[in-house]
Amino acid sequence: MTPSDRKSKIIWLQTTDSTNTEIKRRIDSLDNLSVIATVEQSAGRGQGDHKWHSLPGQNLTFSLLLRFPTTGQGRIRTSEILLITCITTLGIRDYLGSRGVESRIKWPNDIWVGDKKICGILIENTLDHDCVAHSIVGIGLDINQTVWPDELPNPISLKQLTGISYDLETELEELAACIEKRCALLDSEERRKSLEEEFRRNCFTLNAEQR
Repeated sequence: MTPSDRKSKIIWLQTTDSTNTEIKRRIDSLDNLSVIATVEQSAGRGQGDHKWHSLPGQNLTFSLLLRFPTTGQGRIRTSEILLITCITTLGIRDYLGSRGVESRIKWPNDIWVGDKKICGILIENTLDHDCVAHSIVGIGLDINQTVWPDELPNPISLKQLTGISYDLETELEELAACIEKRCALLDSEERRKSLEEEFRRNCFTLNAEQR
């Protein structure tokens, strides 16, 4: 996909409740790799009962639609569902690495820099028998925010790490390109195995004292 094609698949909203929910509303009209992003999200969701905090216009809050064939090459069986987490988290790591930031994946799908969280991910899958028909990948990535509520234990933003202020539209296009490149690696069993191995090498879990 060319940069102009990728840009045409990104829909920016001023406000919405949840970008995952917004994709569900528009699912029939959206192509593979379509993105809905918003300046302000009023009901952003994380894993479980968690909510995602983001000051309006400071960070990337968006959702990406991934469509998969349910037959033939490229299908994702339910037993392979971890691959969706792999391509997402590794794509985000690629993007952060291009900005000079080394990151790790906290199981199952948060991105940390050192001992601080920079990104949360919520993946919702729709199944067709034993395959994934499509996935809605919600991503909240801290970009420019520097002031945080006291109740958040360990947030960090790209700006705090680099000292640079970023244009959100440009950064979203770059991040979407990184995830798209990882999606292309689903085309063979060998590459799928490599994705899972790389994911596990860069993944960690918290022990009971750290939670």
